[in-house]
Order: sequence, then structure tokens, then C-alpha cells
Amino acid sequence: MILLKNVLVATDFSEGSDAALTYGRALARNFGATLHVLHVADDLSTRAAGAGEYLMDYADAQREIEDGARQRIDALLSEEDHRLCGAKGVVVRSGTPAWAIVEYAKNGGIDLIVLGTQGRSGFSHLMMGSIAEHVVRSASCPVLAVKHPEHEFVVTEPVQIQAATSS
Repeated sequence: MILLKNVLVATDFSEGSDAALTYGRALARNFGATLHVLHVADDLSTRAAGAGEYLMDYADAQREIEDGARQRIDALLSEEDHRLCGAKGVVVRSGTPAWAIVEYAKNGGIDLIVLGTQGRSGFSHLMMGSIAEHVVRSASCPVLAVKHPEHEFVVTEPVQIQAATSS
């Protein structure tokens, strides 16, 4: 038997992440699990390395980025998510999103990570890597990678399964 107590959906607010949220929300509701929705905000201070004389105080810009991400997560989570899944919206700062997702999962007792894939291939994939791929390789719990557009099997209404009868 599978037991899920904590489901983590990592979001970058893309369509792929929206699809992952649909899956994560359905799984959390079906298993009575807590739904965690995590956004990894880019750490501007890591971008400033080597800027020398152009170095400036990024605190205000960083705060704006993180506040904006919190607002977007709040907009994604419904009252039903909070009521049925004890939904938690989380924003963390990191220059390496895959590492931040894996660390949050490890420290938060996450049983399943759900994330969208960007569908990069070829040279783009080689140069940028894949956050989903890094998470799959590094996470200590199962990872569900949702490709968008995906095969739609999440439905909003409960489905009644009828037993096949032989005639």
C-alpha cells in the first residue's frame, strides 16, 4: 500500500508547473496528504559575483521577487486546497533550483515530489541541464515528472468504475 502524507509540487509558474499542480493536488486530496507548493526564487546575490565595481545592493529587488512569488503561490492555492490538504505555499531563495527542491523535500518529510518538465532537448538540454532530471537523480523520495501537454487522466469529478460483466 502506498502512503503519502506530504506531497511537494515545485513550480516555476509555467504551464508545465500548472499541470504538475493539477496532479499534485489530486494526489494530495486522494491520499489525505498535505500539499506543499514550492517556488525557488533566483538568488540575485549569486548573479552579482564578479560584478566588481557594478556591485549594488540587491536586497530590495530580491524582496520584490520573493514577495511576487508568494503572491503568485497564494493565487494558485484555493480555499479548498487549504481546507482539504492543509496547503502550504513556500518560497525559498537559491541559485540552484534542483538542489533547493531536493533539500526542501528531505527536510520537510516529503513523500512525493511532483514537477513539470520544460521539454528541452538537444543543445538546450545539454547546456541548461534539466531541473527535473537533477531532482529525479538526487531526491530520496519518488518523483513524478509531468510533461505538458500530457495525457490527461486527472479528472475533476469522481469517476465510478463499473465492473465488467460477462454476457
